[in-house]
Order: sequence, then structure tokens, then C-alpha cells
Amino acid sequence: MKATIIAEDFAGMRAQGAGLAEKAGMGWDFQPVIIKHSLWRHLPARYWPDPLQCVAPIHISNDSHLIISIGGTGGVIGAAVAKHTQLPIVQIQNPRTKFSKFDLIIANTHDRIDGSNILISRNALHPITPQKLHDAQQKWKGRLRLDEKPLLSILIGGTNGRFSLNAPHAKTIAHNILSFMHHYQFNVVLTPSRRTEPEALKVFKDILIPAGVRIETGEGDNNPYLGMLACSDMIAVTMDSVSMISEAISTRVPVAVIPLPGKSSRILHFIETLKELGRIKIFEPNITPWSVTPLDDTPIVAREMLQRLKL
Repeated sequence: MKATIIAEDFAGMRAQGAGLAEKAGMGWDFQPVIIKHSLWRHLPARYWPDPLQCVAPIHISNDSHLIISIGGTGGVIGAAVAKHTQLPIVQIQNPRTKFSKFDLIIANTHDRIDGSNILISRNALHPITPQKLHDAQQKWKGRLRLDEKPLLSILIGGTNGRFSLNAPHAKTIAHNILSFMHHYQFNVVLTPSRRTEPEALKVFKDILIPAGVRIETGEGDNNPYLGMLACSDMIAVTMDSVSMISEAISTRVPVAVIPLPGKSSRILHFIETLKELGRIKIFEPNITPWSVTPLDDTPIVAREMLQRLKL
């Protein structure tokens, strides 16, 4: 069985759609939403008069059984495609349009929506599984775990529309990392993301590398991200990324969230929910590692999706 994922071409959105499809046992292909004219970028997609005329063609293969749409723009386009093809549609995230356009909506607690066709997940959906973590551990442990010391992995995001990570704040984070490292005798490895500003990354390199922290920036098969999730004894991740936090909490190790300047009521609600569950804490130099249980609602909502849609 196969699903077609429709969304703007962002890594986080693609991962959410892939995670739902794969944990439902479905194959998938991805159809990016490419807006034709800059005019439409300045108007929310729910106000477009003829949505399918505003984007590049979306191709649905004959063997597709389901449409998975993600985000506001993806939801509008996905709903239009579903109406045209008569395929069932599952929306990930609050679509910010009529809920009745979708057979099922999978939202997060911080979306604060409910309804008869809405399922709630405590985490952003993702494709990380215990098997993938096991395989990554076998591949990366020789490179990441250099001795008997425990390993702290640092996942750094960057500036977005809600939070910022500039050079001065990178300096504060770097010194907090060193304080933790020296106090608890951890090895530390850090990886940035595409959103990490060059000035902030330079600060991390200038302060951390001389102190023995490794900074991994590989891409493709050399991307250390999954290996760092798999090999760590503790993970710290910046608060700007719900996706990275969600993937980190699917592991068996404690996760600490690094505060950033800025504000997002949705992300703060997400973080508070996980703090109340004891799954995360705020990163501080004197934070003590604690026992946790992996948290991932993706398989649960995937099973419920299959049952409700009779797939």
C-alpha cells in the first residue's frame, strides 16, 4: 500500500509524512508544493481562489491509496487533490481551514484543537524507530564513543520566525556546555543544522573545539545526526525545533532543551507538556541526568489511522 505526501519541501514536514506512512507499513512518494507566482506567497493558501492553479502540478500515481498533507499550504493543496481524485486524505498539523475537508487530522497537543476526526500526538511525527537507532549505533559507535566516558550529544538548530541564535547567545550556550562537560566528565559532540548562522557556528568552534568538544558537520551518508541520537547517554537540543526534540525523546536517554531568545506559545506549550511528563528538562550546567522512558506516539496514531480509514 502506498501514500502520496503533499507538503512544502521542508525537511521537517517531509519527515513527519514519511514517519506516519512508514509506521503504518506503507510506501510513499513525495510531491512538493511549489508556488508558481510570488503573488500567492503573500496570501495564505486558504484564500487562494483556485489552489491547484497556484502551484506546480501535483502527480498522484495510480497505485496511491492515501494522501497525506502537511501544514497549512500542504493541507489546502492536499484537500483539493483529494477532492479531485476521490482518495482519502489525512492532514498532519492544524490545517487552518475547514476540518471537514479531511478524513482525519493528526495534530499535536500544542495545536489545541479537537473534533471527531482529530487524533492528538504528544510529539511531532517522525520516522525514527528502534531498529534505525540500533543500525545507526552499530555504524557510528566507533566514531562517536572514543572511550568509557558518557556522551552528551548537542543538536543545534538556529534562527527561525520565532527564536534566534546569534553569536552572543552561542557564546553563552558554549560556556554552559563546557561547565556541564567538566562537572560530569562527559565527552561532548555537537552538530549544527542548515539554519545555524555561520557567526554562531564560528563561536561554537572557537570556544568548544580547543576544549575537546567535537563538532560534526557531515552530510548525506556522513550526517552524524542519527548516530548521535543512537550513541548518546544524554541529548541536548535547542528549543526552536519541535521535530528535533520529538526525535530525541524517542530514544532511551534523557533530553535537555536549550533555551533561546524569542517566543512561541505553541512551542512553549509543547515543551511544558513534555516537562510535566518528566521526559525533558531545561538544560543548565548543573543539570543531573535522570531516568526516562522513550516517547513516540507516531506508531499509535498510525495504527488508529489504519483502523479509522479501513486501510
